[in-house]
This record gives sequence, C-alpha cells and structure tokens, in this order.
Amino acid sequence: MQPRRKLSAVEIDNRLPELPEWTLVEGRRIKRKFVFASFVEAFGFMTQVALVAEKLDHHPNWSNVYKTVDIELWTHDVDGLSTLDFELALAMDRLAGS
Repeated sequence: MQPRRKLSAVEIDNRLPELPEWTLVEGRRIKRKFVFASFVEAFGFMTQVALVAEKLDHHPNWSNVYKTVDIELWTHDVDGLSTLDFELALAMDRLAGS
C-alpha cells in the first residue's frame, strides 16, 4: 500500500466538484448526511460501505439514527484529507444511488 499523503488546499478544491453533496469542514474533512426510506435501508447502506472501507483500509467516522447516516471523512494519520477520502466518498455516493 502506498503511504497516505495529505492533499493541498488546491488539490481539495479541484476534487470537491466530484462530490456536490459533500461539505468541506475546516478545510480538513468532508461530511454528508444520507437519508433513506427506512432503518433497514440505512443499515444496508452502512453494511455495503463497511465492505468497501475494509477493502480500502480506510474507515469512516459515522453515526446512524433510524434512517439517517451522518458521515465525516478524513485521513487521521495525515490530519487532513487524502485521495482515500474522495475515493470512499465517491463509492458511498454510488452505493446510495446519488
């Protein structure tokens, strides 16, 4: 596995248009709220994401309340965003159908 590298502010700004539903927080993490039709759909989404995250060896910070899943992504070992955050966010968007 390649070492993780913190993206620069310019790199982050260039990548953000790929994630129109995500919000940049404090220039160092991205967040999004997913709302599903039911708890079962929300939990199913989380299960699918868990498999992708494990394959990437990059895990989200998230919470689930009923049909809502709140997610924040950042790469802890670089204290900011890396390409893995964008890769995982794009996978989540695909899995949610957005």
